[in-house]
Amino acid sequence: MLKELDYDVKISKQDYQEAIKPLQVKLMELQRQLKELEIPVMIAFEGFGAAGKGVQTAQLLKGLDPRGFIVYPVKNETEEEAMHPFLWRFWNKMPAKGRISIFDSSWYRRVLIDYFEKRVDKKQVKASYKSIAAFEGQLIAEGMVIIKLFLAIDEKTQKQRFGRLLADEDTAWRVSAGDLLRNKKFSKYAKINENMLKATDNPEAPWHVIPATDRRFTTLRVYEAVTAAMESAIKAKQEEEQVQVIYPHSEEEAIHETVLDKVDLSKSLTREEYQRKLRKLQKKLEGLHGELYRKRIPVIIGFEGWDAGGKGGAIKRLTSKLDPRGYAVSPTAAANEWEKRFHYLWRFWKHVPKYGHIGIFDRTWYGRVMVERIEGFCTKPEWQRAYKEINDMERDWTNEGYVVLKFWMHIDKDEQKRRFDERSNNPLKEWKITDEDWRNREKWDAYEEAVNEMIIRTDKPAAPWIIVPGNCKYYARIKVLETVVAAIEARLQEDWP
Repeated sequence: MLKELDYDVKISKQDYQEAIKPLQVKLMELQRQLKELEIPVMIAFEGFGAAGKGVQTAQLLKGLDPRGFIVYPVKNETEEEAMHPFLWRFWNKMPAKGRISIFDSSWYRRVLIDYFEKRVDKKQVKASYKSIAAFEGQLIAEGMVIIKLFLAIDEKTQKQRFGRLLADEDTAWRVSAGDLLRNKKFSKYAKINENMLKATDNPEAPWHVIPATDRRFTTLRVYEAVTAAMESAIKAKQEEEQVQVIYPHSEEEAIHETVLDKVDLSKSLTREEYQRKLRKLQKKLEGLHGELYRKRIPVIIGFEGWDAGGKGGAIKRLTSKLDPRGYAVSPTAAANEWEKRFHYLWRFWKHVPKYGHIGIFDRTWYGRVMVERIEGFCTKPEWQRAYKEINDMERDWTNEGYVVLKFWMHIDKDEQKRRFDERSNNPLKEWKITDEDWRNREKWDAYEEAVNEMIIRTDKPAAPWIIVPGNCKYYARIKVLETVVAAIEARLQEDWP
Protein backbone atom coordinates (compact mmCIF):
# COMPACT_ATOMS: atom_id res chain seq x y z
CA MET A 1 0.00 0.00 0.00
CA LEU A 2 2.59 2.57 1.07
CA LYS A 3 5.24 1.92 -1.58
CA GLU A 4 2.76 2.34 -4.42
CA LEU A 5 1.71 5.85 -3.37
CA ASP A 6 2.57 8.88 -5.49
CA TYR A 7 4.16 11.33 -3.05
CA ASP A 8 4.70 13.99 -5.73
CA VAL A 9 1.02 14.64 -6.38
CA LYS A 10 -0.06 18.28 -5.93
CA ILE A 11 -3.05 20.53 -6.54
CA SER A 12 -3.12 24.25 -7.23
CA LYS A 13 -4.60 26.74 -4.79
CA GLN A 14 -7.31 27.73 -7.27
CA ASP A 15 -8.38 24.15 -7.97
CA TYR A 16 -8.37 23.48 -4.24
CA GLN A 17 -10.63 26.44 -3.46
CA GLU A 18 -13.10 25.45 -6.14
CA ALA A 19 -13.26 21.88 -4.87
CA ILE A 20 -13.22 22.35 -1.10
CA LYS A 21 -16.13 24.75 -0.66
CA PRO A 22 -18.86 22.45 -2.04
CA LEU A 23 -17.38 19.57 -0.05
CA GLN A 24 -17.62 21.58 3.17
CA VAL A 25 -21.25 22.45 2.45
CA LYS A 26 -21.95 18.81 1.65
CA LEU A 27 -20.29 17.62 4.86
CA MET A 28 -22.40 19.96 6.98
CA GLU A 29 -25.58 18.61 5.37
CA LEU A 30 -24.46 15.01 5.86
CA GLN A 31 -23.79 15.72 9.53
CA ARG A 32 -27.36 17.00 9.88
CA GLN A 33 -28.75 13.86 8.26
CA LEU A 34 -26.61 11.65 10.49
CA LYS A 35 -28.08 13.35 13.52
CA GLU A 36 -31.65 12.95 12.27
CA LEU A 37 -31.10 9.27 11.47
CA GLU A 38 -29.20 8.71 14.75
CA ILE A 39 -26.11 7.28 13.03
CA PRO A 40 -22.92 7.48 15.13
CA VAL A 41 -19.54 8.04 13.45
CA MET A 42 -15.96 7.39 14.52
CA ILE A 43 -13.18 8.93 12.40
CA ALA A 44 -9.66 7.65 13.10
CA PHE A 45 -6.60 9.53 11.85
CA GLU A 46 -3.42 7.46 11.72
CA GLY A 47 -0.16 7.97 9.86
CA PHE A 48 3.50 8.86 10.18
CA GLY A 49 4.75 11.58 12.48
CA ALA A 50 4.63 15.06 10.86
CA ALA A 51 2.19 13.77 8.23
CA GLY A 52 -0.29 16.41 9.35
CA LYS A 53 -2.94 14.55 11.36
CA GLY A 54 -3.56 17.62 13.50
CA VAL A 55 -3.71 19.92 10.47
CA GLN A 56 -6.13 17.65 8.63
CA THR A 57 -8.32 17.25 11.69
CA ALA A 58 -8.57 21.03 11.91
CA GLN A 59 -9.39 21.30 8.20
CA LEU A 60 -12.12 18.67 8.50
CA LEU A 61 -13.71 20.50 11.43
CA LYS A 62 -14.30 23.54 9.19
CA GLY A 63 -17.05 21.56 7.49
CA LEU A 64 -18.72 20.38 10.71
CA ASP A 65 -21.06 21.89 13.27
CA PRO A 66 -18.99 22.01 16.50
CA ARG A 67 -22.03 21.02 18.56
CA GLY A 68 -22.03 17.56 17.03
CA PHE A 69 -18.50 16.24 17.48
CA ILE A 70 -15.69 15.70 19.97
CA VAL A 71 -11.99 15.43 19.08
CA TYR A 72 -9.81 13.06 21.11
CA PRO A 73 -6.02 13.38 20.81
CA VAL A 74 -4.68 9.94 21.71
CA LYS A 75 -1.23 9.80 23.26
CA ASN A 76 0.40 7.41 25.71
CA GLU A 77 -2.06 5.99 28.21
CA THR A 78 -2.73 7.97 31.35
CA GLU A 79 -2.12 6.27 34.70
CA GLU A 80 -5.85 5.51 34.95
CA GLU A 81 -6.06 4.17 31.38
CA ALA A 82 -3.02 1.96 31.89
CA MET A 83 -4.90 0.26 34.74
CA HIS A 84 -7.55 -1.08 32.33
CA PRO A 85 -7.69 -3.15 29.10
CA PHE A 86 -6.37 -1.03 26.24
CA LEU A 87 -9.76 -0.72 24.52
CA TRP A 88 -11.40 0.61 27.70
CA ARG A 89 -10.48 4.22 26.96
CA PHE A 90 -12.01 3.99 23.49
CA TRP A 91 -15.26 2.49 24.77
CA ASN A 92 -15.38 5.49 27.10
CA LYS A 93 -14.99 7.85 24.12
CA MET A 94 -17.80 6.23 22.15
CA PRO A 95 -20.07 8.69 20.33
CA ALA A 96 -23.79 8.54 21.04
CA LYS A 97 -26.16 7.98 18.14
CA GLY A 98 -26.11 10.95 15.78
CA ARG A 99 -22.76 12.27 17.04
CA ILE A 100 -19.16 12.10 15.77
CA SER A 101 -15.96 11.19 17.61
CA ILE A 102 -12.69 12.11 15.87
CA PHE A 103 -9.47 10.45 17.00
CA ASP A 104 -6.05 11.99 16.37
CA SER A 105 -4.34 8.59 16.60
CA SER A 106 -6.55 5.75 17.72
CA TRP A 107 -6.84 2.19 19.00
CA TYR A 108 -4.20 1.29 16.39
CA ARG A 109 -1.55 2.97 18.51
CA ARG A 110 -1.39 -0.32 20.41
CA VAL A 111 -0.05 -2.26 17.41
CA LEU A 112 2.04 0.61 16.00
CA ILE A 113 3.87 2.91 18.42
CA ASP A 114 3.43 0.71 21.49
CA TYR A 115 4.78 -2.27 19.56
CA PHE A 116 7.65 -0.30 18.02
CA GLU A 117 8.64 1.05 21.44
CA LYS A 118 8.37 -2.47 22.92
CA ARG A 119 5.64 -1.67 25.41
CA VAL A 120 3.86 -4.73 24.01
CA ASP A 121 5.36 -7.91 22.58
CA LYS A 122 4.43 -9.98 19.52
CA LYS A 123 2.04 -12.17 21.49
CA GLN A 124 0.21 -9.12 22.82
CA VAL A 125 0.09 -7.58 19.35
CA LYS A 126 -1.46 -10.75 17.94
CA ALA A 127 -4.13 -10.68 20.66
CA SER A 128 -4.66 -6.96 20.08
CA TYR A 129 -5.40 -7.49 16.40
CA LYS A 130 -8.16 -9.93 17.38
CA SER A 131 -9.51 -7.46 19.91
CA ILE A 132 -9.50 -4.61 17.38
CA ALA A 133 -11.28 -6.72 14.76
CA ALA A 134 -13.94 -7.68 17.30
CA PHE A 135 -14.22 -4.08 18.53
CA GLU A 136 -14.84 -2.68 15.05
CA GLY A 137 -17.12 -5.55 14.08
CA GLN A 138 -19.30 -5.10 17.16
CA LEU A 139 -19.71 -1.38 16.55
CA ILE A 140 -20.38 -1.69 12.83
CA ALA A 141 -23.00 -4.39 13.42
CA GLU A 142 -24.85 -1.95 15.71
CA GLY A 143 -24.79 0.84 13.11
CA MET A 144 -21.53 2.67 13.81
CA VAL A 145 -19.74 4.23 10.83
CA ILE A 146 -15.98 3.79 11.20
CA ILE A 147 -13.82 5.88 8.86
CA LYS A 148 -10.10 5.11 8.96
CA LEU A 149 -7.66 7.59 7.40
CA PHE A 150 -3.94 6.92 7.09
CA LEU A 151 -1.74 9.90 6.16
CA ALA A 152 1.50 8.82 4.54
CA ILE A 153 4.75 10.67 3.84
CA ASP A 154 8.19 9.46 2.84
CA GLU A 155 11.28 9.39 5.03
CA LYS A 156 12.87 12.48 3.44
CA THR A 157 9.77 14.64 3.83
CA GLN A 158 9.36 13.59 7.43
CA LYS A 159 12.96 14.47 8.26
CA GLN A 160 12.58 17.90 6.64
CA ARG A 161 9.40 18.64 8.58
CA PHE A 162 10.95 17.57 11.85
CA GLY A 163 13.89 19.85 11.09
CA ARG A 164 11.63 22.86 10.55
CA LEU A 165 9.72 22.18 13.74
CA LEU A 166 12.90 21.79 15.78
CA ALA A 167 14.35 25.01 14.38
CA ASP A 168 11.57 27.07 15.98
CA GLU A 169 11.44 27.13 19.78
CA ASP A 170 7.67 27.58 19.62
CA THR A 171 7.21 24.28 17.76
CA ALA A 172 10.22 22.22 18.86
CA TRP A 173 8.17 20.62 21.67
CA ARG A 174 6.03 18.90 19.08
CA VAL A 175 8.91 16.60 18.08
CA SER A 176 9.57 13.86 20.62
CA ALA A 177 12.53 11.57 21.00
CA GLY A 178 10.24 8.78 19.80
CA ASP A 179 9.47 10.74 16.62
CA LEU A 180 13.17 11.08 15.84
CA LEU A 181 13.84 7.42 16.54
CA ARG A 182 11.03 6.34 14.23
CA ASN A 183 12.49 8.59 11.52
CA LYS A 184 15.93 7.10 12.09
CA LYS A 185 14.41 3.61 11.72
CA PHE A 186 11.85 4.67 9.16
CA SER A 187 11.94 1.45 7.11
CA LYS A 188 11.32 -0.71 10.16
CA TYR A 189 8.43 1.42 11.38
CA ALA A 190 6.97 1.68 7.86
CA LYS A 191 6.90 -2.11 7.66
CA ILE A 192 4.95 -2.29 10.93
CA ASN A 193 2.43 0.17 9.50
CA GLU A 194 2.22 -1.70 6.20
CA ASN A 195 1.48 -4.95 8.04
CA MET A 196 -1.18 -3.22 10.11
CA LEU A 197 -2.90 -1.74 7.06
CA LYS A 198 -3.05 -5.08 5.28
CA ALA A 199 -4.23 -6.95 8.37
CA THR A 200 -7.04 -4.55 9.28
CA ASP A 201 -8.36 -3.40 5.90
CA ASN A 202 -11.87 -4.76 5.46
CA PRO A 203 -14.95 -3.84 3.38
CA GLU A 204 -16.96 -2.57 6.38
CA ALA A 205 -14.11 -0.35 7.64
CA PRO A 206 -11.53 0.11 4.88
CA TRP A 207 -8.35 2.13 5.17
CA HIS A 208 -8.10 5.29 3.11
CA VAL A 209 -4.36 5.66 2.56
CA ILE A 210 -3.64 9.24 1.46
CA PRO A 211 -0.33 10.83 0.38
CA ALA A 212 0.25 13.77 2.74
CA THR A 213 3.11 15.64 1.10
CA ASP A 214 0.80 18.34 -0.31
CA ARG A 215 -1.63 19.72 2.30
CA ARG A 216 -4.31 20.82 -0.15
CA PHE A 217 -4.38 17.48 -1.97
CA THR A 218 -4.56 15.64 1.36
CA THR A 219 -7.45 17.77 2.61
CA LEU A 220 -9.50 17.07 -0.51
CA ARG A 221 -8.90 13.33 -0.26
CA VAL A 222 -9.88 13.37 3.43
CA TYR A 223 -13.12 15.20 2.67
CA GLU A 224 -13.90 12.85 -0.20
CA ALA A 225 -13.33 9.76 1.92
CA VAL A 226 -15.39 11.06 4.84
CA THR A 227 -18.32 12.30 2.76
CA ALA A 228 -18.45 9.10 0.71
CA ALA A 229 -18.57 6.93 3.84
CA MET A 230 -21.27 9.10 5.39
CA GLU A 231 -23.36 9.09 2.22
CA SER A 232 -23.17 5.32 2.02
CA ALA A 233 -24.26 4.94 5.66
CA ILE A 234 -27.16 7.36 5.22
CA LYS A 235 -28.36 5.59 2.09
CA ALA A 236 -28.19 2.21 3.83
CA LYS A 237 -30.16 3.52 6.81
CA GLN A 238 -32.79 5.11 4.62
CA GLU A 239 -33.18 1.88 2.70
CA GLU A 240 -33.18 -0.03 5.98
CA GLU A 241 -30.37 -2.29 4.89
CA GLN A 242 -29.09 -4.65 7.54
CA VAL A 243 -25.41 -5.29 8.16
CA GLN A 244 -24.58 -8.83 7.11
CA VAL A 245 -23.09 -10.70 10.02
CA ILE A 246 -21.58 -14.17 10.08
CA TYR A 247 -23.01 -15.80 13.17
CA PRO A 248 -20.95 -18.12 15.37
CA HIS A 249 -23.59 -20.79 14.79
CA SER A 250 -26.22 -21.59 12.21
CA GLU A 251 -29.95 -22.10 12.49
CA GLU A 252 -29.38 -25.86 12.19
CA GLU A 253 -27.09 -25.84 15.22
CA ALA A 254 -29.92 -25.35 17.70
CA ILE A 255 -29.22 -26.16 21.31
CA HIS A 256 -31.10 -29.22 22.52
CA GLU A 257 -29.00 -29.98 25.58
CA THR A 258 -30.15 -28.69 28.95
CA VAL A 259 -27.71 -27.93 31.74
CA LEU A 260 -30.20 -26.63 34.30
CA ASP A 261 -32.08 -29.93 34.59
CA LYS A 262 -28.87 -31.62 35.74
CA VAL A 263 -28.45 -29.38 38.78
CA ASP A 264 -29.04 -30.99 42.16
CA LEU A 265 -31.23 -28.46 43.97
CA SER A 266 -31.47 -30.61 47.10
CA LYS A 267 -28.02 -29.55 48.30
CA SER A 268 -28.19 -27.74 51.60
CA LEU A 269 -26.37 -26.69 54.76
CA THR A 270 -27.53 -26.32 58.33
CA ARG A 271 -27.39 -22.86 59.87
CA GLU A 272 -24.49 -23.95 62.09
CA GLU A 273 -22.49 -25.28 59.12
CA TYR A 274 -23.28 -22.11 57.21
CA GLN A 275 -22.11 -19.75 59.97
CA ARG A 276 -18.88 -21.68 60.50
CA LYS A 277 -18.00 -21.78 56.81
CA LEU A 278 -19.09 -18.18 56.25
CA ARG A 279 -16.72 -16.73 58.87
CA LYS A 280 -13.81 -18.76 57.57
CA LEU A 281 -14.35 -17.93 53.91
CA GLN A 282 -14.97 -14.21 54.47
CA LYS A 283 -11.78 -13.94 56.49
CA LYS A 284 -9.88 -15.78 53.75
CA LEU A 285 -11.34 -13.54 51.06
CA GLU A 286 -10.42 -10.43 53.03
CA GLY A 287 -6.76 -11.48 52.93
CA LEU A 288 -6.89 -12.43 49.25
CA HIS A 289 -8.35 -9.03 48.41
CA GLY A 290 -5.18 -7.41 49.72
CA GLU A 291 -3.06 -9.76 47.63
CA LEU A 292 -5.04 -8.89 44.51
CA TYR A 293 -4.39 -5.21 45.09
CA ARG A 294 -0.68 -5.66 45.72
CA LYS A 295 -0.24 -7.78 42.59
CA ARG A 296 -2.61 -5.61 40.52
CA ILE A 297 -4.84 -8.54 39.57
CA PRO A 298 -8.38 -7.49 38.56
CA VAL A 299 -11.53 -9.54 39.06
CA ILE A 300 -14.93 -9.39 37.35
CA ILE A 301 -17.81 -11.31 38.91
CA GLY A 302 -21.19 -11.41 37.18
CA PHE A 303 -24.41 -12.56 38.81
CA GLU A 304 -27.41 -13.78 36.86
CA GLY A 305 -30.28 -15.99 37.96
CA TRP A 306 -33.97 -16.40 38.44
CA ASP A 307 -35.88 -13.57 40.08
CA ALA A 308 -35.57 -14.14 43.87
CA GLY A 309 -32.72 -16.55 43.12
CA GLY A 310 -30.48 -15.08 45.81
CA LYS A 311 -28.18 -12.75 43.89
CA GLY A 312 -28.44 -9.92 46.39
CA GLY A 313 -27.83 -12.16 49.40
CA ALA A 314 -24.79 -13.74 47.77
CA ILE A 315 -23.32 -10.35 46.85
CA LYS A 316 -23.86 -9.05 50.37
CA ARG A 317 -21.97 -11.98 51.93
CA LEU A 318 -19.28 -11.75 49.27
CA THR A 319 -18.51 -8.09 49.96
CA SER A 320 -19.19 -7.72 53.69
CA LYS A 321 -15.52 -8.09 54.73
CA LEU A 322 -13.89 -6.51 51.67
CA ASP A 323 -12.21 -3.10 51.73
CA PRO A 324 -14.85 -0.85 50.10
CA ARG A 325 -12.11 1.13 48.37
CA GLY A 326 -11.18 -1.93 46.33
CA TYR A 327 -14.48 -3.09 44.89
CA ALA A 328 -17.64 -1.75 43.29
CA VAL A 329 -21.05 -3.32 42.76
CA SER A 330 -22.84 -2.30 39.57
CA PRO A 331 -26.57 -3.11 39.58
CA THR A 332 -27.93 -3.42 36.06
CA ALA A 333 -31.47 -2.37 35.25
CA ALA A 334 -33.06 -1.94 31.83
CA ALA A 335 -31.07 0.50 29.70
CA ASN A 336 -32.29 4.08 30.11
CA GLU A 337 -32.86 6.44 27.20
CA TRP A 338 -29.28 7.78 27.28
CA GLU A 339 -27.73 4.31 27.45
CA LYS A 340 -29.81 3.23 24.46
CA ARG A 341 -27.92 5.79 22.38
CA PHE A 342 -24.78 3.64 22.63
CA HIS A 343 -23.72 0.10 21.83
CA TYR A 344 -25.32 -2.26 24.36
CA LEU A 345 -21.91 -3.29 25.76
CA TRP A 346 -20.85 0.34 26.35
CA ARG A 347 -22.42 0.66 29.80
CA PHE A 348 -20.60 -2.46 31.00
CA TRP A 349 -17.20 -1.44 29.64
CA LYS A 350 -17.56 1.81 31.59
CA HIS A 351 -17.61 -0.17 34.83
CA VAL A 352 -14.73 -2.55 34.12
CA PRO A 353 -12.60 -2.45 37.30
CA LYS A 354 -9.02 -1.30 37.13
CA TYR A 355 -6.13 -3.61 37.92
CA GLY A 356 -6.13 -4.77 41.52
CA HIS A 357 -9.86 -4.10 42.01
CA ILE A 358 -13.00 -6.23 41.97
CA GLY A 359 -16.02 -5.38 39.84
CA ILE A 360 -19.29 -7.11 40.73
CA PHE A 361 -22.25 -6.93 38.37
CA ASP A 362 -25.75 -7.60 39.72
CA ARG A 363 -27.19 -8.69 36.37
CA THR A 364 -24.96 -8.32 33.38
CA TRP A 365 -24.38 -8.03 29.64
CA TYR A 366 -26.19 -11.38 29.31
CA GLY A 367 -29.49 -9.53 29.43
CA ARG A 368 -29.04 -9.28 25.66
CA VAL A 369 -29.58 -13.02 25.21
CA MET A 370 -32.21 -13.40 27.91
CA VAL A 371 -34.70 -10.64 28.70
CA GLU A 372 -33.98 -8.63 25.52
CA ARG A 373 -34.30 -11.76 23.43
CA ILE A 374 -37.52 -12.94 25.05
CA GLU A 375 -39.23 -9.57 25.39
CA GLY A 376 -38.37 -8.53 21.83
CA PHE A 377 -36.16 -5.59 22.85
CA CYS A 378 -33.63 -6.62 20.20
CA THR A 379 -33.89 -8.48 16.90
CA LYS A 380 -33.06 -12.13 16.38
CA PRO A 381 -29.86 -11.31 14.44
CA GLU A 382 -28.82 -9.00 17.28
CA TRP A 383 -29.14 -11.56 20.06
CA GLN A 384 -27.70 -14.32 17.89
CA ARG A 385 -24.49 -12.41 17.23
CA ALA A 386 -24.32 -11.33 20.89
CA TYR A 387 -22.88 -14.72 21.89
CA LYS A 388 -19.74 -14.05 19.87
CA GLU A 389 -19.62 -10.39 20.91
CA ILE A 390 -19.78 -11.36 24.58
CA ASN A 391 -17.19 -14.11 24.17
CA ASP A 392 -14.89 -11.62 22.43
CA MET A 393 -15.34 -9.05 25.21
CA GLU A 394 -14.63 -11.57 27.96
CA ARG A 395 -11.61 -12.82 26.01
CA ASP A 396 -10.27 -9.24 25.98
CA TRP A 397 -10.57 -9.18 29.76
CA THR A 398 -8.98 -12.56 30.41
CA ASN A 399 -6.15 -11.81 27.97
CA GLU A 400 -5.40 -8.75 30.12
CA GLY A 401 -5.15 -10.90 33.25
CA TYR A 402 -8.67 -10.52 34.63
CA VAL A 403 -10.28 -13.27 36.67
CA VAL A 404 -13.78 -13.61 35.19
CA LEU A 405 -16.49 -15.61 36.98
CA LYS A 406 -20.18 -15.82 36.03
CA PHE A 407 -22.75 -17.20 38.47
CA TRP A 408 -26.22 -18.45 37.59
CA MET A 409 -28.25 -18.57 40.81
CA HIS A 410 -30.59 -21.48 40.20
CA ILE A 411 -33.85 -22.31 42.01
CA ASP A 412 -36.92 -24.26 40.97
CA LYS A 413 -40.30 -22.81 40.17
CA ASP A 414 -41.88 -23.84 43.49
CA GLU A 415 -39.12 -22.19 45.52
CA GLN A 416 -39.48 -19.00 43.49
CA LYS A 417 -43.22 -18.95 44.22
CA ARG A 418 -42.57 -19.40 47.93
CA ARG A 419 -40.09 -16.51 47.96
CA PHE A 420 -42.41 -14.27 45.95
CA ASP A 421 -45.22 -14.90 48.45
CA GLU A 422 -42.89 -14.27 51.37
CA ARG A 423 -41.82 -10.92 49.91
CA SER A 424 -45.38 -9.90 49.14
CA ASN A 425 -46.46 -10.56 52.74
CA ASN A 426 -43.49 -8.86 54.40
CA PRO A 427 -43.70 -5.03 54.62
CA LEU A 428 -39.90 -4.84 54.79
CA LYS A 429 -39.43 -6.92 51.61
CA GLU A 430 -42.47 -6.15 49.48
CA TRP A 431 -40.46 -3.55 47.54
CA LYS A 432 -38.42 -6.44 46.14
CA ILE A 433 -41.38 -7.91 44.28
CA THR A 434 -42.90 -6.22 41.22
CA ASP A 435 -45.56 -6.95 38.64
CA GLU A 436 -42.73 -7.57 36.18
CA ASP A 437 -41.42 -10.41 38.38
CA TRP A 438 -44.81 -12.15 38.19
CA ARG A 439 -44.98 -11.61 34.41
CA ASN A 440 -41.49 -13.06 33.96
CA ARG A 441 -42.54 -16.10 35.97
CA GLU A 442 -45.22 -16.85 33.38
CA LYS A 443 -42.42 -17.10 30.78
CA TRP A 444 -40.35 -19.56 32.82
CA ASP A 445 -40.01 -22.12 30.00
CA ALA A 446 -38.85 -19.50 27.48
CA TYR A 447 -36.28 -18.17 29.92
CA GLU A 448 -35.09 -21.68 30.74
CA GLU A 449 -34.47 -22.36 27.05
CA ALA A 450 -32.57 -19.06 26.68
CA VAL A 451 -30.48 -19.69 29.80
CA ASN A 452 -29.48 -23.17 28.67
CA GLU A 453 -28.33 -21.81 25.30
CA MET A 454 -26.56 -18.86 26.93
CA ILE A 455 -24.55 -21.08 29.27
CA ILE A 456 -23.62 -23.62 26.60
CA ARG A 457 -22.50 -20.99 24.08
CA THR A 458 -20.56 -18.76 26.49
CA ASP A 459 -19.09 -21.14 29.06
CA LYS A 460 -15.34 -20.85 28.50
CA PRO A 461 -12.42 -22.20 30.56
CA ALA A 462 -11.09 -18.69 31.18
CA ALA A 463 -14.56 -17.21 31.84
CA PRO A 464 -16.68 -20.06 33.22
CA TRP A 465 -20.30 -20.26 34.22
CA ILE A 466 -20.93 -21.61 37.70
CA ILE A 467 -24.48 -22.85 38.20
CA VAL A 468 -25.26 -22.49 41.89
CA PRO A 469 -28.00 -24.68 43.42
CA GLY A 470 -29.96 -22.05 45.29
CA ASN A 471 -33.04 -23.61 46.88
CA CYS A 472 -31.05 -23.47 50.11
CA LYS A 473 -29.75 -19.91 50.52
CA TYR A 474 -27.07 -21.05 52.95
CA TYR A 475 -25.64 -23.54 50.48
CA ALA A 476 -25.76 -21.03 47.60
CA ARG A 477 -23.91 -18.28 49.47
CA ILE A 478 -21.17 -20.65 50.58
CA LYS A 479 -20.85 -22.09 47.07
CA VAL A 480 -20.28 -18.59 45.68
CA LEU A 481 -17.68 -17.74 48.32
CA GLU A 482 -15.85 -21.04 47.87
CA THR A 483 -15.73 -20.59 44.11
CA VAL A 484 -14.42 -17.02 44.30
CA VAL A 485 -11.78 -17.92 46.89
CA ALA A 486 -10.59 -20.92 44.85
CA ALA A 487 -10.40 -18.92 41.62
CA ILE A 488 -8.41 -16.10 43.22
CA GLU A 489 -6.04 -18.52 44.95
CA ALA A 490 -5.43 -20.31 41.66
CA ARG A 491 -4.79 -17.02 39.89
CA LEU A 492 -2.34 -15.83 42.54
CA GLN A 493 -0.32 -18.99 42.01
CA GLU A 494 0.00 -18.38 38.27
CA ASP A 495 3.06 -16.79 36.73
CA TRP A 496 1.59 -13.74 34.97
CA PRO A 497 3.54 -10.91 33.31
